[in-house]
Amino acid sequence: MSPIAITPKPPYYAVIFTSLRSDGDNGYGDMATKMVQLASEQPGFIGIESAREGVGITVSYWRDLESIKLWKANAEHLVAQKLGHEQWYTSFKTRIAKVERDYGI
Repeated sequence: MSPIAITPKPPYYAVIFTSLRSDGDNGYGDMATKMVQLASEQPGFIGIESAREGVGITVSYWRDLESIKLWKANAEHLVAQKLGHEQWYTSFKTRIAKVERDYGI
């Protein structure tokens, strides 16, 4: 997967997940890899970008709000969310935005 997601002509949606991690891995790395793979198999998934240096920011791109809703309710994703609340994050924020314009080289 490219470090910069290849996205279609707007509009589409971005889920922006910003987080602060707790100490230790505690299975986080394996689960994160699994979640990226699982998300990429979901209907409506477009791509993902992620960076972490202190604050982690992951942006996933989706065709529509229904696709995001279905991903949030995915059984395996629900397990990861629960572990995130209990073990992996000291703080996080999820934002959903409609992308109306994009450009780049």
